[in-house]
Amino acid sequence: MNTVEFDVLIIGCGVAGLSAAVKLAEKNVKIGIITREKDPNISNTYWAQGGIISPTDEDVTLIDDIQKASSYTSNVKAAAIMTGKSGQILNELLIEKAKTDFEKDKDGNLLFTKEAAHSTSRILYKGDFTGKEIQVSLLNYLKDKKRFPNVSLLCGHTAIDLLTPLHHGTTIQSRYEENRVVGAYVFNQDRERVDKILAKTTILATGGIGSLYLHHTNSESARGDGHAMAKRAGATLTNMEFIQFHPTTLFDSSSHRRFLISEAIRGEGGILLNSKGSPFMEQYHPDKELAPRDVVARSIVEESIATRHECVYLDISHKGSEWIKDRFPTIYEHCLKKNIDITKEPIPVVPAAHYTCGGVKTDLVGKTNLPNLYAVGEVACTGLHGANRLASTSLLEGLSWGYIAAESISQNLNSLEHYDSSRIHDWVDGSAESDGALIEQDWMTLKQTMWNYVGITRSGNRLQRANAMFRELFDEIQRFYKNAKLKDSLIGLRNAVEVGYMVLNSSRRNTESIGCFYRE
Repeated sequence: MNTVEFDVLIIGCGVAGLSAAVKLAEKNVKIGIITREKDPNISNTYWAQGGIISPTDEDVTLIDDIQKASSYTSNVKAAAIMTGKSGQILNELLIEKAKTDFEKDKDGNLLFTKEAAHSTSRILYKGDFTGKEIQVSLLNYLKDKKRFPNVSLLCGHTAIDLLTPLHHGTTIQSRYEENRVVGAYVFNQDRERVDKILAKTTILATGGIGSLYLHHTNSESARGDGHAMAKRAGATLTNMEFIQFHPTTLFDSSSHRRFLISEAIRGEGGILLNSKGSPFMEQYHPDKELAPRDVVARSIVEESIATRHECVYLDISHKGSEWIKDRFPTIYEHCLKKNIDITKEPIPVVPAAHYTCGGVKTDLVGKTNLPNLYAVGEVACTGLHGANRLASTSLLEGLSWGYIAAESISQNLNSLEHYDSSRIHDWVDGSAESDGALIEQDWMTLKQTMWNYVGITRSGNRLQRANAMFRELFDEIQRFYKNAKLKDSLIGLRNAVEVGYMVLNSSRRNTESIGCFYRE
């Protein structure tokens, strides 16, 4: 079995993983970054449209806005860290080092916009493809081998399980050791083999779980791999019932991944209309289109039911044609390909699963309850978002806590040693062929179950039905997984059904509708 050693193994290649990698690479740490994608640009970060908060010392309302959006359930200490440290981190990593090209006025000054539930304009952006600009600029900075020869980027590598002596040790004595993470089993997709990667410290930066749902805005990689691996290793997870649904995605039945229609359109004056052409948000919330996302998402569902129409419409056509094309070029071009000219007509929109507010529980520097395991970005839960996320906090959270975790790791990394590879079992692959048809059918069953029963609105009856379906699906997939040869889709399916169960069980325990969690 092939064995590789790094000082730090980073699982995931979005803004959180890249931020941590940059800070650690500057300290000459030997880093391995793995991503299941063949193209390292592909991540949830890449698809983010709206923008990234840029906190300043003068911004005294950000904590209040985070709290208000969360229905006053967020961790105030985490919000204070974002307010106090993130501005400096953003300036260092994105402005100074990665040279991220945010929008500027004719004099070269940064431009700021406002989004729903924000009390002021504090959001940096690049057209309607801010995430792509951040992802590409950070990755290009990190991939410079002259600058960082100590960084290895392994694409097409899927993490299977976190290595712990308790679970994977070769002797009974291993069970008595401290339950700590010493690396991961990783599936090399091209060579169809499992490598054993040992690391002094491991960082989970695997993103969220949006692709468990039939309709979502995420990369298909957002299937809960990090959540499931952490749970199996013994990490604590929390707030898993809080799944934020984006109110406005393009109504298009051609794929599960729905094209995001940025919140910024409503921030710039977009109006939601029902199928009769009438504005309706005033009936549901005094802030109308700028109400918190969960309110807008449920309002759209209610209006669709009331009008017996499968979508509503978002209209920005009252703005100037050239302004729209310049401000929202990606959305304009994508809709035009679907024969929708947003400068002349409204956009058909529906809600879709968007962001995971819960995750692997960490402290305020990204440490989990398992020694040598950190979690950052959407896979993690510091409590920053509480029961609902304020718009445009996600990119800043990933950037900031990747940086903060790297600082924490570098303080004691030299005192750690690699675990003896011979004391960890080699991977034993199954012999049965993986049946692609079965895998695809199980994926569809899971996505439909999550969407119909564990979606925007949940009830006791729906959750009970989901529990019966998950119990059967879970048992079948576990039995199939143990005997089959590995492939990426099978690894993801195994993780997805475990994480779906987590969301289901958290939803059953919580009977209080709050934030983005709504239970009848």
